[in-house]
Amino acid sequence: MNGFERGCFVSGLKASLPIDVGYLPIAVSFGLISVQSGLSPYMTILISAVIFAGASQFVLVSLISSGAGFWDPLVVVLLMNFRHAFYGPSFARKLSPDHARFPRAWLAAGLTDEVFATSLSHLSKVNEQHRETWYIGLQMGAYTAWVIGTAIGAISSGQIAHLPIVHQAIHFILPALFMALLLEFTSRDSLVLVFVAASVTAIMLFVLPTYQAMPIGMLAGALSMSWRKPAHG
Repeated sequence: MNGFERGCFVSGLKASLPIDVGYLPIAVSFGLISVQSGLSPYMTILISAVIFAGASQFVLVSLISSGAGFWDPLVVVLLMNFRHAFYGPSFARKLSPDHARFPRAWLAAGLTDEVFATSLSHLSKVNEQHRETWYIGLQMGAYTAWVIGTAIGAISSGQIAHLPIVHQAIHFILPALFMALLLEFTSRDSLVLVFVAASVTAIMLFVLPTYQAMPIGMLAGALSMSWRKPAHG
């Protein structure tokens, strides 16, 4: 990696800072909740290091602690993360196949909701030749913050879990992070996507559990974008 590419990687790391600030407290709360649910600190950290799926990890731990078998948690987590099948093609259009340097599976592994949102609003400002390097920096920053936060929460669970301020903050952090990310969407198309996804999810919550309503809302938002694109062509 030459000097300019290192600069792009560092630029991606810097772009991940807003995500890191949100990830750290959420990951700490995941570490706390996971250990309190009966998982060991080491298993908790391993879940974050291998799965790296944010809200899905909370659901996974909840199902495991409730005595669910192997298939129930697997199906639920897959349903919750199925939206990433739509993130991928949208994200891939921002990358030039002529400058591909990293395996697509590697790039996909770090494509969380927050990384996807940040990529959409920043990648167009990065030279096509170095977009993958910039993105690797972005996802590495987010991944590192998530795993470190999980480790802090898991290892210090016994000391900080019962502090009143920690207990109250856990329920506020995740919605606050998503609200902050929504503020970065300024284009009309992006606002339409958010409106459709949020509206459909809200309606589905009347008849379906959260882990089913969310993927349906995401699918509706993605379809709304696919239907609008030809109209601009």
